[in-house]
Amino acid sequence: MYADLVCKGGGVKGIALVGALSFFEEEGYIWKRVAGTSVGAIVASLVAVGYSAKEIKNIMFNLDFNQFADKDTLQSIPLVGFVTSLLISKGIHSGDYVENFLTEKFERKGKKYFRDIYSDGKSRLKVIAADVTRHKLITLPDDLVEYNINPLDFEIAKAVRMSLSIPFFYEPMVLNMGKTPCYIVDGGLLSNFPIWIFDVKDNPRWPTFGFNLYNNFEKTSSNPNGFIPYLIDVIETSLSTSEEIYFKDCDAVRIVNIPTLGINTTDFNISKDQMRYLYTSGYMSAKAFLENWDFNTYLKNYRV
Repeated sequence: MYADLVCKGGGVKGIALVGALSFFEEEGYIWKRVAGTSVGAIVASLVAVGYSAKEIKNIMFNLDFNQFADKDTLQSIPLVGFVTSLLISKGIHSGDYVENFLTEKFERKGKKYFRDIYSDGKSRLKVIAADVTRHKLITLPDDLVEYNINPLDFEIAKAVRMSLSIPFFYEPMVLNMGKTPCYIVDGGLLSNFPIWIFDVKDNPRWPTFGFNLYNNFEKTSSNPNGFIPYLIDVIETSLSTSEEIYFKDCDAVRIVNIPTLGINTTDFNISKDQMRYLYTSGYMSAKAFLENWDFNTYLKNYRV
């Protein structure tokens, strides 16, 4: 059974997406097109280049998430390195590790550029990012032409890195529009869950499913007076907007809602037990969803 997939962003909570992915694949679903924001873009990109859910689970469970918090050279400056990174680089961490990590994974499947995952003249993968200079959402690789870049020649890993460049936490990526540098950051600022991205006016040939991460536990800052906790709280709040409250019924019925136990986006010290919980949460949520899903009923009620 063919289907399209949209994955919500959520940092380390993205392990739950893999659990849902696993159950869908066990049920025989084959992904035609995939999209995502932030960690959702990571999962979607791994699917797009040819990784199975089982392979992605192995990658995620053996990943040291602390490596994602890589330091740039400015942080080596004694005492003032942290502030210098924020003021000059506009981010605490460089993001180089994420890009290099993904490039290596993609190349193992013989993929590196968007041209490698094009089918019928279109990219199998769409990634959401935010151009804060132009105050607009961008879809990659499609919108690269606005920056005079050939989408076919753009590296997949760079696009995914843009989508997960959490403001202030990671240095923004830069795309030039003429002589104007445009700063590109985490797409979650504008759309953390682009369930609409593959929609068509006529009846779709196959369904589009959305994997939604939601916090089923209210969690407050343990140190509201500290600068770092404050910065993390700002990041969490900006990326935790519940877009689903604006969804129509026709969107809600195709979304798998996955609880995430109050785990924060940037909890890079996540334990193996927490990883297993997230994976199981995604798996069981997908199972419960598919028990009540019928594509023909969806078409009859919402598309005909």
